[in-house]
Amino acid sequence: MAAWAANFIVVKSANEQIPPVTFAFLRFGTAAFTLLLAVRWREGSFGWPGRDALAIMGLGALGFGVYQIMWSIALQEIPAGDSALLIAATPVITALLAVVSGADSLTRTKLFGSLVSFGGVAVIVASGPGLSVGKAIVGDALTLAAAVCWSIYTAFGAPILRRHSPLRTTAWAMVGGSLVLAVPGFVQSSGVNWPAVDASAWAGLVFSAFIPAGLANVVVFSAIRLLGPTRITAYQFLVPFIAVLLGAAFIEEPVRVGQLIGGAVIVLGVIVTRSDRLTAFGGWLRERTPS
Repeated sequence: MAAWAANFIVVKSANEQIPPVTFAFLRFGTAAFTLLLAVRWREGSFGWPGRDALAIMGLGALGFGVYQIMWSIALQEIPAGDSALLIAATPVITALLAVVSGADSLTRTKLFGSLVSFGGVAVIVASGPGLSVGKAIVGDALTLAAAVCWSIYTAFGAPILRRHSPLRTTAWAMVGGSLVLAVPGFVQSSGVNWPAVDASAWAGLVFSAFIPAGLANVVVFSAIRLLGPTRITAYQFLVPFIAVLLGAAFIEEPVRVGQLIGGAVIVLGVIVTRSDRLTAFGGWLRERTPS
C-alpha cells in the first residue's frame, strides 16, 4: 500500500515529461517482462496458463490496460490526492463483486469495516477543498470508472489463484494489459522529445515498474490467495492516507487535522474487517489456555 501511495506522486511528476499512456506501456511492459523471467526462474518455465490464459489476459487487459489509460489520463486533470481518494472506492466495489464471482463471502463485519474506512476517506475529502469541479469532473468520472475496472480484475481474478500461482497470474495479466497499452502508447510517444527527458523521470519509471507494478501486485495477489479479495483490498483504504504523509515528507504538502482524523478512521475500518478473524483466533487461544 505504501508503494501504491508513492506511485501517485511519482507518476504525476514523471508524466510531465513522458505522456501518461506511453509511461503506462513502458511501465507494465517492463514489469511483465521481468515477472515472466521470475516465473521462468521460480517455476521452471514461462508458465503459459493453459485454458485460463484467455481469462487471465482478458482480466489483465481490463485491470492493467483500460484501468491505466483512464487513471493516468484522469490524473493529469485532477490533483493526485483527489485521484487517490476516488480510487479508495475500490475495496467496497471489490467486496460486492467478489460475492458475484464466488471468490469471497460478504459478511456484515467485512461490509461494515469497508463502510467505516470509506467514511474515513470522506472525512479527508471534507477537510479539504473537496473533489474537483468544473472541467475536471471528467477526470473524476474516469478515475471512478478505473476503480471499477480494477475491482473486476481483483474479484474475478481471485478464483484463478486456486489453479495458478500469484506470480504466474500477475505476469500473464500484465502481458494482457501491455497489449492494450501498446498502440495508444506508441501513438503518444511520437511527440516526445526523448533526449530531453531527465533522470528523475526515468528513475520514476524504474521505481513504478519494479515496485508498485511488479513487486506490490504479486504481494497483493499472494495475500488475496491466502485471505480473500474483500479482506485484502480493505487495506487499499490506507493508500490516500499514506499518500498524504508521503506528500508531506517529500513534497512539503501541508497535513490537515482532518486528514489525520480520517486516516485514523480508515485504520479503524481495516481493523474491523479483520475482527472476525481476530475473534476466531481469540476463541482458539482461549480453548488452549488452561483455566
